[in-house]
Amino acid sequence: MDKHPKRMERTMRAAIVTTPGGPEAIDLVDLPDPVPGDGEVVVAIQAAGVNPVDAQTRSGVYHDLGWVTSTPVGLGWDAVGVVRALGPGVTDVSLGQRVATLVGGVDRADGPYAELMVLAAADCAPVPESLSSDLAATVPLNATTAHQALAMLGGARDRHLLVTGAAGAVGGYAVELAAEQGFTVTGLARASDEEAVRRAGATFTDALPVEATFDAVLDAAALGDAALSSVRDGGDYVGVVPPALPDSVRGIRTQAVMAAPDGKLLSRLLEAAASGVITPRVHATMPLSEVREAHRMLDAGGLRGRIVLDPRR
Repeated sequence: MDKHPKRMERTMRAAIVTTPGGPEAIDLVDLPDPVPGDGEVVVAIQAAGVNPVDAQTRSGVYHDLGWVTSTPVGLGWDAVGVVRALGPGVTDVSLGQRVATLVGGVDRADGPYAELMVLAAADCAPVPESLSSDLAATVPLNATTAHQALAMLGGARDRHLLVTGAAGAVGGYAVELAAEQGFTVTGLARASDEEAVRRAGATFTDALPVEATFDAVLDAAALGDAALSSVRDGGDYVGVVPPALPDSVRGIRTQAVMAAPDGKLLSRLLEAAASGVITPRVHATMPLSEVREAHRMLDAGGLRGRIVLDPRR
């Protein structure tokens, strides 16, 4: 008998996509527990947001654009969990601390749809005690996108801003943040969302104007040219889908945001969520084992609030 048996390698569950497709393309697999490198931490995931970008990655949109070369590819951008291990040089994050982070990019072999993940310590932000993990998981990608899109507009400056998709995840945060920054805000959404849009601080509309009315538009609904037509000559358009950026017309500056991790910004946004300045919304919290069903619900559309996956369940 071997007097020195090999130590069993610890494994964790993760959701991956090897061949792009529908929700059935997502596989739950066992992978070795990750080990942190310099400036990294291992986080035991408590909540991972399910976003449209995840469905686009799963279905092969970014493979077709040449943005994804990894096989398999991991899923998820929003991560909330407890720090389990520290890599060399990490001093600003503590073992046992609950943190959130935005995991940027689509070309990577891992993601927050997992029990454990290695994260850059500098991108992590502490989660306020009063904010639940599932609510916190709606903040990193969506609120960061909204904030960084507004920054591209260069400040309120007495301007009238249209936010399309104003009741959606990005649009809802954009309305609240824009109103807080001093924009006069009009929110475009379905008639059934009027109360929510007005409560967020915007004038409500359920139709684009016939004439160019607004100084700027944050096109969270990705309406493209239709939203651009509502902007005055020389105004600003910021979209959320870089591959679908409309061409500039009438001197309108067109840009698209690609959310980038920013730990300090995320810390402020989480505090804003905890204090009620912005309003996180969760549609449902589901076990990681139900990831395919979560994507079916996402594909069906019409959700008000994010689906959140809990790998502990």
